[in-house]
Amino acid sequence: MQPPRLEIKDIVKTFGARRVVDDISLSVNPGQVTCLLGPSGCGKSTTLRLVAGVEMQDSGTIHVDGKLVCDTVYRVPPEGRSIGLMFQDFALFPHLTVGQNVGFGLKGRESAPQVQALLKKVGMLRYIDDYPHQLSGGEQQRVALARALAPKPRIMLMDEPFSGLDDRLRDDIRDETLDILKAEGTAVLLVTHEPGEAMRMADEIALMRDGRVVQQGAPYNIYNAPVDIRAAAFFSDINVIRGKVQGALTDTPFGQFLAPGVPDGTEVDIVIRPQHLKIDFDRQGRGPNPTPQDGTAARGVVERARFMGASSLVEFRMDYDGAILRAVVPSVFLPQPGTALWIMIRRDRCFVFPKR
Repeated sequence: MQPPRLEIKDIVKTFGARRVVDDISLSVNPGQVTCLLGPSGCGKSTTLRLVAGVEMQDSGTIHVDGKLVCDTVYRVPPEGRSIGLMFQDFALFPHLTVGQNVGFGLKGRESAPQVQALLKKVGMLRYIDDYPHQLSGGEQQRVALARALAPKPRIMLMDEPFSGLDDRLRDDIRDETLDILKAEGTAVLLVTHEPGEAMRMADEIALMRDGRVVQQGAPYNIYNAPVDIRAAAFFSDINVIRGKVQGALTDTPFGQFLAPGVPDGTEVDIVIRPQHLKIDFDRQGRGPNPTPQDGTAARGVVERARFMGASSLVEFRMDYDGAILRAVVPSVFLPQPGTALWIMIRRDRCFVFPKR
C-alpha cells in the first residue's frame, strides 16, 4: 500500500512552558485537502511551520511519501522537502514582473515555457509582463499560486491564503485554486479559523483547540457528530437546554431525551442548532400534539425577528424559565414581538453532552 504523501506523527512543540503543538498526528494523501481548523492561537500555523521546516519540533516525526524528513536529530532543510507555500499576503516581489515572479528560482531553458504554461493554467498569461502593483488582489493570488506550483511541489501548505479577498471573489479563486491543486495530485494542508471555509474546501477537517486535535474526520461527520459542546458551537450558533439524567433519560419542557451511558444524576447540556427548531402556531393557548420525532412543544414569546436574506432569525423568550432560544427559518418569517408560538425540537438533530 502506498504511504500518505504527508504523515505527521506525535508532533510536540513547546515555547517556554506552553505546549503550542501537543501530540498531533495526521496524514494527507495525494490530491487530498486537509484543513487545520480552530481559533487563533490554537497551534495551526505553528504546525504548518513545523511541516515546512521553518520550526523544528521537540518530539515526533514528519514523513513525505514514506521518507523521514524530520525528527529531533535528522532534518531535511525546507528547500529539500518538495513543499510549496501560500500565505495571505501573496509575498510577490514588487520589482519583478509576473513572469519573473513565477520563474523565480527556476533554472535552465525549460523555465520560460514552464512559466507560460503555469500562467495560462491560472488565466494570467496576458499579464506576464505586468508588475504586481498593476494587478487586483484576485490576480495577485493567481500569480502566487502559479509561483507556488512552479517547482512542482508534492505538498502545498496554505495559511489563510484567501482571507484578504472579498467574499464573492474569494469563492471563485478558492475553488479554482483547489481544482488545480487536485488535478496536480498535490497534497494540501490548509489553515483557517473560518468553519464555512473549511467545510467548503476540505476533504478532511482536523479541529484544533489548545494545541491538540480534538476531532478529525470528513466535514459532514465533524458537523453532524461533534465531540463536545464547544465543537458544536464552533461550527454554528447553538441553543442549549439543561437537564439531569435519570434512568438514561433527561426530562425537559420539550419532553424526554435519551442519554445512554450517562450516569444517573449527571447534569447534561442538550444542544440543538437554530435551523433545527420547529415552530408551530398558538391555538388559544394550546400547541401541537407531541410526536415521537419532535417531542413535546413548549411555548415561547417572540422577542425579535430579523430577515437575513436566505432565511429569517427569530428569538423567543421561553415561558418555562425565561431562556432565549433562537430559530432560523427558511425565507421570510417575521412574526411581531410579543407573538406567542410553540417550539418543538427534532430528536435526530440533538446532541447530549455531560455538563462541564
